[in-house]
Amino acid sequence: MNNTPSLSQALQERQHTIQRLFANPVRLLAPMEGLTDPLMRQILTQIATDLGRPYDWSVSEFIRVTQHVLPAHVFYKYVPELHHDAKTASGTPIHIQLLGSEAQLMAENAAYACELGAPAIDINFGCPAKTVNSHRGGSVLLDEPEVMYEIISAVRQAVPAHLPVSAKIRLGYTDTSRMDDIKAAIAASGADWLTIHARTKTQGYKPPAYWDKIQNFNTLDIPVIANGEIWNSEHAQNCMAQSGTTHLMLGRGAVTRPDLIAQLDTDSSQNNSSQNYRNLENTATLLWQDLITHQIKFLEGAAKSDVVLVGRYKQWLAMLTKGYSEAKTVWDDIKREKNKAVIIKALQASVA
Repeated sequence: MNNTPSLSQALQERQHTIQRLFANPVRLLAPMEGLTDPLMRQILTQIATDLGRPYDWSVSEFIRVTQHVLPAHVFYKYVPELHHDAKTASGTPIHIQLLGSEAQLMAENAAYACELGAPAIDINFGCPAKTVNSHRGGSVLLDEPEVMYEIISAVRQAVPAHLPVSAKIRLGYTDTSRMDDIKAAIAASGADWLTIHARTKTQGYKPPAYWDKIQNFNTLDIPVIANGEIWNSEHAQNCMAQSGTTHLMLGRGAVTRPDLIAQLDTDSSQNNSSQNYRNLENTATLLWQDLITHQIKFLEGAAKSDVVLVGRYKQWLAMLTKGYSEAKTVWDDIKREKNKAVIIKALQASVA
């Protein structure tokens, strides 16, 4: 007896999955190369869960597809959560993001990722990094909507029909002149939802984000997720109003204020922040002393050398200085320190 679901059953299952995922406003942790690695995902998703507002899911850092189907160990390196039902220790699902320009190779790697347990595949058309773009990956493909269509379509056909395929884009490469072509490519490709960073590649990460331009994509018959320059609750409210979508992906703001997700849906009239995105000390949802334990766990993270951990921690601490005055004091004390134990003692002393 054949227990394999029919195509129609698989399509119905996927539709039910999408309806379930987007039944309420979704809140996602963004993929950020060199920042939201497995250790950072573990820490941030645990904090969100502890605060009572877990992320609906997170997306992995992009996995670069170039010349062949990647071996399993590469997928496990970027997404060790595959060993645990593709979820972090706190139970947050992790979708796998791929980046590349060859449709067939992208499709084959996507299919293999699903064999390894990926619950969904996301395709990166947003990375602005020069090295990535120069090798025809990421946001440079926004100037080639026909290639975007080929990639998404090939991945959609290769991935099991019951599993979702999504795409992440920016508003354009050098400008927004091809937005209609990009939208048409997405519409025809079979993508199940779309995440939009509300800036072009050229605009990088420089404020402001142009949330209102996301409105142009709301005629698509799929959910749209807004991303970019959301640093506090007021920004989230403004983003939703201007973009016309209630679904948000959080990036640097979530690293700077790990409690941001718990603040998002509060009444913006109670938010004391100014319009200056650097003024983030607006709530006491997660006090500095509550964050110390998580920072020490980060510094004691497995599978990385002390040199790497200290470097990565300093990157995080520098970002935390925008959200916590105490972080600035610690930063001033340890910015040249290389000994992990000394850094941990400085952290503990900051709340003594």
